Amino acid sequence: MTAASEILFNQSSSVAPVGLIATESATELGRKIDDYLVQWARSGGYDIDTFAIEAQCPRFSSGDGKGLIKSTVRGKDLFILIDVGNYNCKYQMFSQENSMSPDDHYQDLKRIIQAASGKAHRINVIMPTLYGGRQHRRNYRESLDCACALQELEAMGVSNIITFDAHDPRVQNAVPLMGFDNVMPTYQVLKALLKDIKDINLSKESFMIVSPDEGALNRNMYYASVLGVELGMFYKRRDYSTIVNGRNPIVAHEYLGNSVEGKDIFIADDIISSGESMLDLAYALKEKKAGRIFAYATYTIFTNGLEKFDKAYEEGYIDGVFGTNLTYRTPELLSRPWFHEVDVSKYIAYFIASINHDVSISTVIDPHEKIKQLLAKYNK
Repeated sequence: MTAASEILFNQSSSVAPVGLIATESATELGRKIDDYLVQWARSGGYDIDTFAIEAQCPRFSSGDGKGLIKSTVRGKDLFILIDVGNYNCKYQMFSQENSMSPDDHYQDLKRIIQAASGKAHRINVIMPTLYGGRQHRRNYRESLDCACALQELEAMGVSNIITFDAHDPRVQNAVPLMGFDNVMPTYQVLKALLKDIKDINLSKESFMIVSPDEGALNRNMYYASVLGVELGMFYKRRDYSTIVNGRNPIVAHEYLGNSVEGKDIFIADDIISSGESMLDLAYALKEKKAGRIFAYATYTIFTNGLEKFDKAYEEGYIDGVFGTNLTYRTPELLSRPWFHEVDVSKYIAYFIASINHDVSISTVIDPHEKIKQLLAKYNK
C-alpha cells in the first residue's frame, strides 16, 4: 500500500467520502486523477470503480445554460475540476458554434456549485488556470476580476481553492479566510527534463537558470537554489509614452547576470501566450553564445500559433519547450518534436488525498525532498 492510499483510505481521519466532478473542460485530466485515486483505493483493499460524479452544463439554443449533477453528492467532500482556459469546448447559440471563453467556464462552475444545492459536506475547487488571474491588480479605473471571482466563490460556500502557478499569488489576500493553495509543479518539471533530455548536465559549469523578467524571479530562484546553479534575469524596457492593447510596449529585453556562454539555459515562466517574449529572450541569449535553450511554462497556450516556434527550433534557437497538462493543448502542439509534456495529474491526486484528510501535503509528498532524491538518482 502506498503512502497516498494509507492516507486516502484511513476512514477514521477522512473528512467525508470523496467525490470528483471534472467539467467538460477538464475531462482528460479528470480521468487521469480518478485513475490514480481508484488505483490507490484498490491497493488499500477497497473495491471502488470510480470517484467521478457525472455532471453537465447543457445550453438552450438562446445561449442560456444550466448545471446538472447526475448522481447524489450528499455528504461528499466534493472536488470540482475545471479548466477555464479550454477554448476547444464549443456550444451552439442561434445556430452558430461558439468557443467557450473563461467567462463561460466560470459561469458553468457556478452552475455546478448551485446544482450541488448545499448537499455536499464541503466544496473544493481545483482551478489550475486561475480565472481572471492575469487581471490581478488595478491601475486607474480597472476591474479586479480575479479578486471578485474568489470572493464570489467564497460566498457560494467554496471551502478550498487549488490553483497552479498563479500569475500573482497575492490575489489570495482577497479571501483571507478561505483555503487557497498555489501549487508549483517544480519536481514534475525537473523529472520531465531529466527524462526527456538524456544528455543534460546540471552542473554549475554547464547549466544556468535565467528568469524572463522580474515577475518570474521567485520561481526561477527556486530552480537555481535546488539545483545549485547560477541565476540570471532579463528585465523589460518599455516605451511608457505609448499604449498598445492596454499596455506599454516592450522596447527591449535587457540581461543582468553572469556569462551564459557555452551553458545550457533553462527559462521558467507561468504562461507562454503569444510566445514572442520567450523567443526574444532565446535570440538574445544566442547572441551571447548560450548553448541549448529550454523553455518551460505551466500554461503553453500559443495564442498566435506554432509557426514561429517551429522556425526557431529548426534554426537552433529553441531546443525544447516544456508545458503541463493543466490546460488544453492542441493536437498540433502535442505532435511537435520540440514540445515536452509535464504530467501533473498524480500531484493533484495527492492534494485531493491530503485535503480530504485535513493533513499537510508534506505528509504525502515533500517537493524539496523529492527533488533531492531525483537529483541524487540522476547524479549516480
